[in-house]
Order: sequence, then C-alpha cells, then structure tokens
Amino acid sequence: MDRAERPWTRGGRRWVPWDADVAVIGAGAAGLSLAVDLVQTSPGGRAAPTVIVVEAPPGPLRSPARTWCYWEAGSGPYDSLLSGSWDRLRVYGPDGAVIDRSLGPLRYKMLRSDRFEAAMTDRLGMFGVGLRRMSVESACDDDAGAVVHGHDAWGVPSVLRSGLVFDSRPPRRLPAARTTLLQHFRGWFVRTALPAFDPGAATLMDFRLPQPACGLAFGYVLPLGEHEALVEYTEFSRDVLDDTAYERALAQYCTSVLGLRGYTVVEREQGVIPMSDGRFPRSTGRRVHLIGAPGGATRPSTGYTFAAIQRQSRQLAAAVRAGRSPDRTPPAHSPRARAMDAVLLRALDTGRIDGGAFFAHLFSCVPAERVLRFMDGATSPWEDLGIGLRTPVRPMLRSLLELPLLRRSVPAAGPGRH
Repeated sequence: MDRAERPWTRGGRRWVPWDADVAVIGAGAAGLSLAVDLVQTSPGGRAAPTVIVVEAPPGPLRSPARTWCYWEAGSGPYDSLLSGSWDRLRVYGPDGAVIDRSLGPLRYKMLRSDRFEAAMTDRLGMFGVGLRRMSVESACDDDAGAVVHGHDAWGVPSVLRSGLVFDSRPPRRLPAARTTLLQHFRGWFVRTALPAFDPGAATLMDFRLPQPACGLAFGYVLPLGEHEALVEYTEFSRDVLDDTAYERALAQYCTSVLGLRGYTVVEREQGVIPMSDGRFPRSTGRRVHLIGAPGGATRPSTGYTFAAIQRQSRQLAAAVRAGRSPDRTPPAHSPRARAMDAVLLRALDTGRIDGGAFFAHLFSCVPAERVLRFMDGATSPWEDLGIGLRTPVRPMLRSLLELPLLRRSVPAAGPGRH
C-alpha cells in the first residue's frame, strides 16, 4: 500500500490523505477546461487547489477526434488553435432560397478536439498537473471527501481520493423527459481538385435535402479553403441511421446539392447528441459534481455545448477557489432558455412545425447575430419575445400549453460515448 492509500488516525477517526484537492474525471473539453481554470493564478493571492485529471486508457472509452464549434465577439483564448472561423453564415431553405447574413461583431469558430486537448495538456504540465490513466467505475462521497474507484491501464484496481470530484463521463441513461430527440450526424473532410467552396462563409443549415418522416435533416458546410471543407449530414430524429444510410446521404448532398466533382474523402467524423428537456442532475453526491454534457452544458434545442462548458468551468473554478459549494453556481442554461427549448422540441417531435421552414424563416427575419446570441442564452426577455413572435405562434402555443400535462419518461438508451 502506497502512502496515498495508507489510513491514518486523526481525532479517533480513520483518515486517508488526499491524492489531490480536486479530481477531474475525463480529459475532453469539460475536464481539461475546468482543470486549467482551477490551477491558473488565483485572485487575492489564494493558493490554487491541487488537481489530478483522470484520462481513460486507450480503447473504447476514449473519444475519437471531433470538431467543436462556437461563436464569440472578437478574439478569444483559443484562436491560435482554430481550424477556421467565419464572419458570415448561410442558411438554405427547403425551396432553395439562400439567406446570407453577416454576424456583426461575432465570429463562428471551428476547433478540433485533438489540437485543443494537446494544448490544454501542455498548459496543465506547466503547472505540474499530469494525467492519470484510469478506467473509472465509480465516484462517490467518502467519510472525509470523495473516492474514485477503477482500474489502471494494466487492469490493476486503482483508488483515487480527493476533496472534490468533477465527473464528465457520459451517463448510462438520460434523465426522464417529456421529449428526447437525437441530433446525429456524420461528416466528411473533403478535398476537391477544382475550387468548390467559398471560404468567406459557413453554411449553418442547408435544407435542400429529403426530409425524414419525423424531425428534420440538413447539410452543414465549414469551408477551410477553396478546395477543402468539412461537409456534414445531420438529422434531428428519434433514431440514428446505419453506416450505409449516412454514406448515401452525404454522397447525395455532395454531388446533387453542392455539385462537387472529383472530390476525395480525407477523414470522417460522426456523433450523437441528445436533445432532451430532461432535468440533468448537477451532482451525484455532496462532493461529486457533474460537468460538461452530463452536467447540463448541452443546449437542448441546438446541441451546442463548447461555449457553455467554458462558462461552466470558469464559474466552478471561481467557486472552488473561494471555498463555495459548486452547487451554488448558475446552471449552464437558464430556466427560461430551457423552457423555450422544451416547447421547440415538442413542436418538432410532434410534427406541428416544419423544421426547415422554421429555421429558414427565423434567419430570414431576425439578424443572424441575434439568433446566435439567442442560441447561446445571451438575449434579453424582450429579445426572446420578439424572436418568439416570428415563430409559428399557434403550434408553439399548443406545445407550451400541453407540456405540463405530459409525463416524463426515461429514454430506452443513453447517449453513448462519442
């Protein structure tokens, strides 16, 4: 038994020294962002807490490289890591009409997970924080703090003790909800022989595609140059597709809609994001707290998560350094935003609104900068009201009035690991 696991006695009670003040489970966007915010210089001369980041060993628990997108005004802390950014967005309606809008002071930014994770790991190394490889099985309260059980990279049982635990592992089951849709997608990084893309604008939604019986489908194009782009096929629906269906949909979009000829698929990515009006718990114990998507950082109506993770991380780190309970920090998304999302999800799931027509109309009559701020929960109640009046009022009102009458049920399956 090493020193970290040797029991001591203090005041007649069994006591085990902590491995660190804080254990962060998961070395993705949520875990690394929080760890960096925790160890950076604390205000008021307070000492930063000691931190251990737990990373799953290579294997099925590790997420493949993926793309995160977000928007912000001007420059930001991760600009040197970006794969691309745009100050204009395009939306194509089901009828082919194009809405091309400036983002005003905002920029839409694309960040690859492998570059972000490498940079944050290096930054943590500058503060003496390393990554501990461990397949975590449980995290729970202990007599004096919290304890994490699992196995190391060689399969040997491993125990980690800390004052607080922040857990970013995907839950096995989603919370009970009135509506649960899945945002599922596959993307191709394509390269063309001839110039085919406009690097000055990103296509946020392209509804010139066959639509599913329930939900919606759209194309998504992030041009990295005239010859390269990330092209995605995305659906909001209850069930995912098989590999053949994703490949067929992307091939049809690239050739029939975008008119690409002579392109090469360089890389693929895919994922599934739950879109749920369930109440995500913020903790599983007095000292075990959830972060990232499991902690409610995903915006239910859009699937965007990265920007909310950054807010969540800053607020949690400030609370820890000040000695406050993490449970007292604001939720990632306000109750007002979640209520509006619940109405939209219900209207989409019931087919009361045409998703393509809904989003195309929204971008055509509301400034794109305001729509993005609305999607990020940064608009005022008056702005929200103005946006709401530009939606199909009757079906949205019907969805709003019936929500209190609906029972919440647990979805059959969890979100998986993506």
